[in-house]
Amino acid sequence: MSKKPDRRLDRLAIRDLVESWALLRDARQWERFRAVWHDDGRMMATWFQGTADEFIKVSQDGYDKGVRILHFLGGMTIDIKGKRAIAQTKMTIAQRAVVEKVLCDVVCTGRFYDFLEKRKGRWGFVLRQPIYEKDRIDPVDPVARPKLDKKLLARFPEGYRHLAYLQTRIGYTVKRDMPGLDGPELAALYARGEKWLKGD
Repeated sequence: MSKKPDRRLDRLAIRDLVESWALLRDARQWERFRAVWHDDGRMMATWFQGTADEFIKVSQDGYDKGVRILHFLGGMTIDIKGKRAIAQTKMTIAQRAVVEKVLCDVVCTGRFYDFLEKRKGRWGFVLRQPIYEKDRIDPVDPVARPKLDKKLLARFPEGYRHLAYLQTRIGYTVKRDMPGLDGPELAALYARGEKWLKGD
């Protein structure tokens, strides 16, 4: 009977990557952040879709313009097959901005769904695809109340409706078909993850 490979070191390496991504990105330590990606790594987000290098540039440009986004992580599962892996991590995205003349915080809860690969002995990100499950908007001053445009709010999926509203108001073009709590986009992502683990 063949013995299953010991994946503990691989799991530790992947967990370190996932945790480093959040801390280094929010701390803007870009040289170290770049090292968690493979050269062809791609980032998907509501407000950006492109290469890791492009993501670094637009993230720093946004920070210079006053954009403030933070990430917090929770539990994780890791599926490994050969030199490929899918990691899912509970996460929260928090963004602060002025919305309809009121300073607000938007908190979006979901999962990071990561495609990873081990190349030349090193694990790295190939694709990061967030799953947006639910969000809310809160004025920093609890007495203040932003008057949201209901028609604009309704244009966006429920899982990241308020986050998309905020990002649209500060000038970003938001992707409207990101995976959510359920639906065809989530099913398609799961199918893609299964193919990835099979080597496709």
